[in-house]
This record gives sequence, structure tokens and C-alpha cells, in this order.
Amino acid sequence: MDNQSSTQTNKIVIVEDDADLAEIYKTRLELIGYTCFVAYNGITGLYFIQKEIPDLVLLDLMVPDIAGDEILRKLRASTWGKNIPVIIISNLNEADAPAGLRDLGISGYAVKANLSNDQIDQIVNGILRPTQPPA
Repeated sequence: MDNQSSTQTNKIVIVEDDADLAEIYKTRLELIGYTCFVAYNGITGLYFIQKEIPDLVLLDLMVPDIAGDEILRKLRASTWGKNIPVIIISNLNEADAPAGLRDLGISGYAVKANLSNDQIDQIVNGILRPTQPPA
């Protein structure tokens, strides 16, 4: 199962201000073969996204400095970020989130309180490794 990850390592930028939660995501995703970069605020998040051009961004909406929805707008307005898949992971229900997120082209939306640790793996694998059968 790990043969694919040894030939190509997908990069993920995690923008999450809860350090414990960010570390859980990073640890779980690195265990299944991804390379992760963690940012605890929007400025660092935007920096990592532009520097690494990741295969996926896990984006919290309520982060300091630059809010997640503004990061998403900046990505979609740029040549380097317009096609990067983004999954929103927030404490806000999607109905309470800033309007227009779906219009900006997100690949998914998850509410942290409803998200189990193994679901993060499944969500990421569903986007980055869609051809692999579920375990």
C-alpha cells in the first residue's frame, strides 16, 4: 500500500491555530506518507502555501492575522494558488461560515467537532489518493 507514497510524496499545508489539533493532523498524515507543513496563523499559512505549492491545504477559517476565507480568496486570485485543492476544517457549521466559500472552489468542508481522527485520513486520501481502495 505504501509503494505509491515512496515514489511521490504529496505535500499538505495545515493552517490551524489550535497547536494540539494541528499536531494531531500532522502526525496522522505523516504516518500515512504525506509531508506536512503547519502554520498557526494566516500570514504563515499563506507563506507556506506560496512557497511549497502543496497538493492540498487543510484550512481553518478562524485563524489569527488573515482569516481562512481571506486566504482562500488570495489563493484563488493568484496564478500559483488557483488550482490547489482546499478543505475547510472549522468549528463553524457550513451554514454559519462566510458566504461564497463553495464559489471559491473548495474540495470539502468538515466541522471539527464532528471529525474523528481517522476521518481526516479518509478525507485527505479521498482527494490525493482517490484510486486506492478503502482499507
